[in-house]
Amino acid sequence: MEPRTHQWMAIDRAGVQAGDRVSAEAGGLPIYRVLAQEGQTVRLHDELSGRDHLAPLTGLHWKLARPGS
Repeated sequence: MEPRTHQWMAIDRAGVQAGDRVSAEAGGLPIYRVLAQEGQTVRLHDELSGRDHLAPLTGLHWKLARPGS
């Protein structure tokens, strides 16, 4: 899990890509890793439970800022 000291930024839905860590709330749990995106649906991996699932992109509002962004 990411430390809460990381910077969160509002999602630019057009810019979500595999490897991003996202959440419905900034710094909130659960934090998911994006595995893939198809249209407005994303496949997410919950690192706490180890489960993968599909979710609408519109349900996610925040992602961890990448270094240098």
